Amino acid sequence: MESSFSFGVILAVLAFLIIATNALVAVAVLLSIHKNDGVGLCFTLNLAVADTLIGVAISGLVADQLSSSAQTTQKTLCSLRMAFVTSSAAASVLTVMLIAFDRYLAIKQPLRYFQIMSGLVAGACIAGLWLLSYLIGFLPLGVSIFQQTTYQGPCTFFAVFHPRFVLTLSCAGFFPAMLLFVFFYCDMLKIASMHSQQIRKMEHAGSLAGAYRPPRYPSDFKAVRTVSVLIGSFTLSWSPFLITSIVQVACQECHLYKVLEQYLWLLGVGNSLLNPLIYAYWQKEVRLQLYHMALGVKKGLTSFLLLLSTRNGGPERPRESSCHIITVSNSELDG
Repeated sequence: MESSFSFGVILAVLAFLIIATNALVAVAVLLSIHKNDGVGLCFTLNLAVADTLIGVAISGLVADQLSSSAQTTQKTLCSLRMAFVTSSAAASVLTVMLIAFDRYLAIKQPLRYFQIMSGLVAGACIAGLWLLSYLIGFLPLGVSIFQQTTYQGPCTFFAVFHPRFVLTLSCAGFFPAMLLFVFFYCDMLKIASMHSQQIRKMEHAGSLAGAYRPPRYPSDFKAVRTVSVLIGSFTLSWSPFLITSIVQVACQECHLYKVLEQYLWLLGVGNSLLNPLIYAYWQKEVRLQLYHMALGVKKGLTSFLLLLSTRNGGPERPRESSCHIITVSNSELDG
């Protein structure tokens, strides 16, 4: 009972952090889209929404873990909760794949990118992504071999879903996606290296007169860097859970459910906390918007404190700190 309570506390803290960080990044991306109207940012916004829904989904499990009542959640309700968690996680993973493909297309076809990836195409991709995610998440409810024959509670993933479901997802989705990620990464790295070599040859020949460097070179490597960090965090977060689930299917005598549900599943869900942190640090548009939001909050808070001080009969002399605006150069924001 004590371990269940501790797990519930960890789950509650994780859910709060996931919802808070992703909601903050979602607001920053929305404001960036309003300013820049970028299609790629729509995929980033979709990732933040999917990860926020994961936080909302796992928050519904907190009450079961913290409750001291002997009454367990009904199997149907537990299955629906786990299906919602799985659907949101699938949407997050598929969005990472979509972001990787979007960056790959921007580097592979830079002149035709905006013709291919129009707003209509991006919207269709996002709609199809969510439809596929919910089909994956609710698949065990319609396929009996993916369900556990007995249910005793408490409500956990493997209390209602059989490890065969994870095995099917791994073979049909995870491992093919990993191969696709490796292909995208290697090809993007090759194209970025070719651009770098071409620029160096042109500079050596004097075509650029040593004064101008085309912007495609740094943007290529930034795209490769962001995608590689996303893929790396996704792989490190979900691989232990999926591989251990496969071992559980192959070894029926092995009792790995506690390790899977209380440690490795949390590690996979934790990827939804890493994604907004990655974008808040690596993507310039999101980082810049978060900085402006922080400045706005600081300015509003300072004005409120001044107004409160004035109403309380405090000194009315002007304070330099309230009118001082910090300026940061673009080179500092680029990190």
